[in-house]
Amino acid sequence: MSYPAPADPKSQLRKSMGFWDVLLFNIATVLGPRWIAAAGHNGSSSISLWVLAAVFFFVPGALVINELSSRFPEEGGLYAWSREAFGPFHGFVAGWTYWIYTVFYFPGLLLASASMAAYILGPRGAALAEQRTFLLTVSLALLLVAVLLNIVGLNIGKWLQNAGGVGTYIPLCILVVIAVLVVVKHGSATQFTLHGMMPTWNWDTVNFWSQIAFAFTGLELCSAMSEEVRDPCRTLPRAVFGAGALIALMYIVGTFAILALVPAEGIDPQSGVFHAITVGSMALKVGALGVLAALLVTAGNAGGVGSTVAGIARVPFAVGIDRYLPAAFGKIHPKWKTPWISILVQAGLSGIILLLSQVHTRSAIVGYQIVVDAAIILYFIPFLYMFAAVIKLAGRKDRAENPLAVPVPGGKAGVWICGALGFIVVLLGIILSFVPPGGSDVLDFEVKLIGGTVGTLLIGLYLYWRGARSKQAE
Repeated sequence: MSYPAPADPKSQLRKSMGFWDVLLFNIATVLGPRWIAAAGHNGSSSISLWVLAAVFFFVPGALVINELSSRFPEEGGLYAWSREAFGPFHGFVAGWTYWIYTVFYFPGLLLASASMAAYILGPRGAALAEQRTFLLTVSLALLLVAVLLNIVGLNIGKWLQNAGGVGTYIPLCILVVIAVLVVVKHGSATQFTLHGMMPTWNWDTVNFWSQIAFAFTGLELCSAMSEEVRDPCRTLPRAVFGAGALIALMYIVGTFAILALVPAEGIDPQSGVFHAITVGSMALKVGALGVLAALLVTAGNAGGVGSTVAGIARVPFAVGIDRYLPAAFGKIHPKWKTPWISILVQAGLSGIILLLSQVHTRSAIVGYQIVVDAAIILYFIPFLYMFAAVIKLAGRKDRAENPLAVPVPGGKAGVWICGALGFIVVLLGIILSFVPPGGSDVLDFEVKLIGGTVGTLLIGLYLYWRGARSKQAE
C-alpha cells in the first residue's frame, strides 16, 4: 500500500505580505529610537557618522540586497544567497550566525524597549527606566507577546509589525516637531558647528562607530520570508528603497532634534529619545505628548521584536529543511503554518541570555552594551558573506537574462564597488565592537564578549558537522 509523500514545508507557507506590509516591516526592523539616543549620547559628531554610514554602507547594502533578493527570492534569504555562492558549509555559517545573533540582539532590544516604556508614566518613569526588575519583567512580557503572535501566523503577526512601523516613526516625528518649537522659543541645548559635527577619534566612544553601521541593517530581513511575500521580485526592492529613504532621513534629523533638546552628557543611550520628548513637552507645557510618544513607541518596539522574530526564524527553518540543523527546525505548525519550533527555540535562548547579561555587571547599561556588541559581531559575519556573494555571483548568466532581476547599477564595476565598500565597513564594525566603551571593566567586558561569540560559533560548527555526517551516512 502506498502513501502520499509529505508536502514540502515551504509549499505550506502563506503569501501574507504585500508592499505596505513589507515597507512597514522594514521600518519596524531597522529604525530604532535607541540608536538615535545612542547617537545623541555620543554627541554632535554622530551626525557626520550617519551621513558617512548612509553613503558608504546603507546605500550600497540596499543595492546589493535588491539584486540578490530579486535574483534568488528563496525562503532563508541571506542563508540561501551564501549557499548559492559558496556552498553548503559557508551557507550554514552565514545562516547560523545570522540566526544566533538574535539571542544577543533581543536582550538589548528588549531592555531598551522596556526602558522607553517606563516613560508612559511621564517624568516619574525616569527612575523605573534604571531598575533591573522592571526592565527584565517588561522585556520578557514583550518577547512573549511577539512570539505568540508570530506562532499563530504571519497573517496575524504582520499587524504587530505594521503597528511597529507606524509606532516607531510617529514618535520620532513628534520629537522633531517638539525640537523645532523649543529651539524657536528657547534656543538649542547644543551648539551645532561644522567642526563639532565632524567625526572624532576617542577610545571611549569609538565602540559606538560599529553601532552606527548596525543601526542601518535589517533591510535584508524580509528577504528571509520571500516565499511569503506576494510578487517578491517587485515588492521587496520597492519596499527597500522606500523604507531606506525614510529611515536615513529620520536618523539624521532625529539626532539633530534630540541634541537640540538635551545636551549629549544628559542623554541616556537606551531611553534618551523619550527623556528628550518629556523635557521638550514640559517646556512647551504639553506634557501629554511625552506619554503619547512612549505609548506609541512601546507598540513600535513590540513590532520591532515581532518583525525580527518572524524574519530570523525562517533561517533555521530553511537550514532545518536542508538538514544541517535538527529536522524539527524545518517543521511547520499543522494549524497556523508557521515555523513554530524555530520561533520557540529562538525565544527561549534569548530569554536565557537576557537574564545572564545582567549577572555580575556594574550596571544595566554595561550589560546592555555587552549584548549589543555580541549581536553586532555575530550579525556582521553573514554580511561579509553577503557582500562577497554579490561579487561572486555577478558573472553568472542569469544576472543579465533574468527579467525580474534588479541589478546593482554600473555593471560589474558597480557590483565590485558596492560589495567592497560594504565588506570593508562590516569588517571594521566587527573590529571596533571589541573595543570596550568608557566606564566598563575591560577584562569582564572582553571575557563575556569573546566567550559568548566564540562559544556560539563552536556550537554551530558542531551542529553542522553532526548534520553533514548524518546526511553523508544516508
